[in-house]
Amino acid sequence: MPAGPRSRPCTAFSGTSRIASGPLAEVALALKSTTSPQVQVFDDKTGAVIDLDLRGSAAEITARLSPAPAPGPAPDPDPDAAQDPAPQKPRRGRPKLGVVAREVTLLPRHWDWLAAQPGGASAALRRLVEAARRQDGGATEARAAREACYRFLSAMAGDLPGFEEAARALFADDMATFTARLSTWPDDIRAYARQLAAEPATP
Repeated sequence: MPAGPRSRPCTAFSGTSRIASGPLAEVALALKSTTSPQVQVFDDKTGAVIDLDLRGSAAEITARLSPAPAPGPAPDPDPDAAQDPAPQKPRRGRPKLGVVAREVTLLPRHWDWLAAQPGGASAALRRLVEAARRQDGGATEARAAREACYRFLSAMAGDLPGFEEAARALFADDMATFTARLSTWPDDIRAYARQLAAEPATP
């Protein structure tokens, strides 16, 4: 399952120096006690800047980073029913697979074809997606990693020498040239850029 907001891995920079790295909640609390200027926090998966609200106490900061609890069941208005609940019949069918419901828009002929597949439309779509992922060969993850790296570079290295050449090499998957263009950059920026470019950026 995807990491929750509190445990999302991230890295904080002050100027060109990396000053904190780890789960978002830990980084936020570390920044609460720092006086470093020009702090920016980046998502280790997407390279995007994370805006943190560091007002209040440590407990308040942590609470803001926690997802809202799921609503519980409505209270039973009948106290007798709560004390003597009706027996639950065991549900038949397959166990839940942790699937998530979202809207998909298709043409009528697509729905007709999916409905005729074994297991129905949802099962057929899952099989198609898994087959496409196997055939992808990691290309989607590699592209996402390059995009994550570029987001970070745009925020932190846009004015550094060789930025445009480094960006072109990054998207050309020419990692030797990319690394060479970064050779004169600050150590922490160079190291984090290479980390993002090499790490799959899947949620």
